[in-house]
Amino acid sequence: MRAPRAAYPLTWRVMDVLEGLAAIVWPSSFRRGLPYLMLMPAVVLVGLLVLGLVQIGDTSLRTLDTNTFLMSETYTLANYQRVLTEKFFATVAGRSLMGAVIVTAITLLFAFPYAYLMVRTPSSALRKFLLVALFLPFFIGQVVRAYGWLIILGNQGMVNEALGFVGVPTMRLLYNYPAVLFGLVQYMLPFAVLMLAPALTAIPSELEAAAASLGADWVRTFHHIVLPLSRPGLVGAGLVVVTLSLTDFAIPAILGGGTQDFIANAIYDQFFRTSDQGLGATLSLMLVAVGSILVGVVFMLFGAGTLAMGGDRK
Repeated sequence: MRAPRAAYPLTWRVMDVLEGLAAIVWPSSFRRGLPYLMLMPAVVLVGLLVLGLVQIGDTSLRTLDTNTFLMSETYTLANYQRVLTEKFFATVAGRSLMGAVIVTAITLLFAFPYAYLMVRTPSSALRKFLLVALFLPFFIGQVVRAYGWLIILGNQGMVNEALGFVGVPTMRLLYNYPAVLFGLVQYMLPFAVLMLAPALTAIPSELEAAAASLGADWVRTFHHIVLPLSRPGLVGAGLVVVTLSLTDFAIPAILGGGTQDFIANAIYDQFFRTSDQGLGATLSLMLVAVGSILVGVVFMLFGAGTLAMGGDRK
């Protein structure tokens, strides 16, 4: 029960003074514009991104003069022609797209049971352990984790040392495509679990209990209840993982050893090694276009999933 106003005379007087000052400094007519004012940082940020893309688009239409190492003053589509016709760029793009799809599939395959166990386990200790194990990788940078795998998977690393004890010869576990995919899966797994956990939490456990009471085994319950109702989480997690994998730079560079470059690595090489800003800008725009088309196709086929933020998720 709320205490009478007379019990706190000084407090109420202070509050009245503060309200009066707020009315003077911030009139009610200004308060109606508060939501728009709060949107301004986001509008400014998006505007800066758009301006950056416009500048990149302008640079992509200029070629590098190898005699002066200056960008041409005239516009041309030569950079786009190179990207679309040269085999090297086609190989890098195919490797990136295929890697992103494979990493997404494997990550969701491992993330789903992890998230399900974390949400459904009755053990408080196990739930806390799974949460700590989930968030712990976020305290370690991506580059540090990638270098950690160099120590574990190297020719003289822990895995090869263990294999040597059982008579298995040294295996080349680094600087190949599987090593890059393995590193990406390990890096993307926490993101996928975080996207799946809310969707699984929203599924009432009573539905599974009702299905079991009607004679459905765990497989049928999972197939007909859990999996369909968790689709928003799967779509959201898949979109996050595929876009992050497609644009990743550090893991392909470190675990691939320069032989398994993704598109981001090719962009870096053009900007900072060959100084061909026009070609680097072209690759950047192509990456944005491919990623946007991929996300758009997923939106049309499956909806926005948990990324819809309460909107229409199909």
